Amino acid sequence: MGSLLSLPVNKSQEKLCFDSSQAEFCSKRLKMSSSSFVDENPRLIPNIPDEISQQIIARVPRIHYLKMKLVSRAWKTAITSAEIYQLRKVLGTTEEWLYILTKVEEERLLWHALDPSTGTWQRLPPIPCLGSEEKSRRGLSGLLMWNMMGSSIRIADVIRGWLGRRDTLERLPFCGCAIGTVDGCLYVLGGFSRAFAMKCVWRYDPMLNMWQEVSSMNTGRAFCKASLLNDKLYVVGGVSKGRGGLTPLQSAEVYDPKTGFWTELKSMPFSKAQTLPTAFLAELLKPIATGMTSYRGKLCVPQSLYSWPFFVDVGGEIYNPENDSWADMPAGMGEGWPARQAGTKLSVVVDGELYALEPSSSLDSGKIKIYDHEEDAWKIVVGKVPVHDFTDSESPYLLAGLSGKLHVITKDAENGTAVLQADLKKHASAKPNDSAAEASTSSENQASLEAEPDVWKIIAAKNFGVAELASCLVLDV
Repeated sequence: MGSLLSLPVNKSQEKLCFDSSQAEFCSKRLKMSSSSFVDENPRLIPNIPDEISQQIIARVPRIHYLKMKLVSRAWKTAITSAEIYQLRKVLGTTEEWLYILTKVEEERLLWHALDPSTGTWQRLPPIPCLGSEEKSRRGLSGLLMWNMMGSSIRIADVIRGWLGRRDTLERLPFCGCAIGTVDGCLYVLGGFSRAFAMKCVWRYDPMLNMWQEVSSMNTGRAFCKASLLNDKLYVVGGVSKGRGGLTPLQSAEVYDPKTGFWTELKSMPFSKAQTLPTAFLAELLKPIATGMTSYRGKLCVPQSLYSWPFFVDVGGEIYNPENDSWADMPAGMGEGWPARQAGTKLSVVVDGELYALEPSSSLDSGKIKIYDHEEDAWKIVVGKVPVHDFTDSESPYLLAGLSGKLHVITKDAENGTAVLQADLKKHASAKPNDSAAEASTSSENQASLEAEPDVWKIIAAKNFGVAELASCLVLDV
């Protein structure tokens, strides 16, 4: 028996046996794969109900979603669905990401997203290019959207057009878009292209990681202001092309993401401009909204009167969405609102408090101020902010409210961009009581404020090269 089991096998017989067994194995494997393809398990995770699988996916950090979409078509469909976003809100697993808009040398816009929990940066895809001349004239050109804020354009250049300098207007490249956020998506609105104030609106969906065109605004506008309030996107003011140059707009409108429609609102009165003593001044001084912030359930819109090359702060107006009405802004809020280049008012609301940055004359610092609505006054909470002045930059710094804390985004002398987080609690005891106290004890308070250690912490950094900071927003998805 042993001799039978140990009979020699020649090479041809050995190869035949191997080929036969391999063919049988491959045949079984092919049948199994074919069967699994035909009878594919419809569930996201085998043997687990989809409701539970969706709860698992909704708890995964969003930074992994790009790779998870490659698992299968079912996973991609689930991750890019509105249900996952809604479930993340219900579960409290949404994450705040910082989105920074930069302008590069070639007058292009580039979006960058930062996941602060991991310090990971991602570049957003470009807005689709729809380059036909006819679509461009209707405001659909991707080229327009990509170049609407050329690096050589300053707000002051646009103001020149209000004196009837049409030659200046005709030389303006694409510029003046506004950005906003609502329902977990990023919006780019309007813009100015030579003789055309655009109505077009583009939306970026972070779950789909793509841009889509949505309903256009009712009015073509550039350099308008946008803000989120009550889950709706509000747009006010801006400028349009008139016969004698640019015309400031008093109109306002609101976008409801649930219906996808824009609704016109009551126009801004520009009440301070209506009370000018002479018709000459009324013709010379042009009113414009220089900022907008959602604060305490209303829209605060600071305003200025322009006459090239000067601008005069005239307070502002506040919009109440409950009765579609405008009222004058409290004097202390409007007159003390810190301004940056060409009078624009940059601010951010963090944990219900309104903050602004006042640039310093020393060119390498600034002050963080908070608005006290009870006393109608702006007060210093941080006496020194490490921002650098860039004379060729329209936005040497940006403000953001991220994870319930104030952040400043700024560039250094080597073109490195840093995201700075402020610990405002360390300055709570050093606040001046009011503007008068600030003036009377400025040296003591300034020394005390600047002496506070470790107020700023760098949470992320990236070198964007020669690109300038343009704007930023926070999405909670």
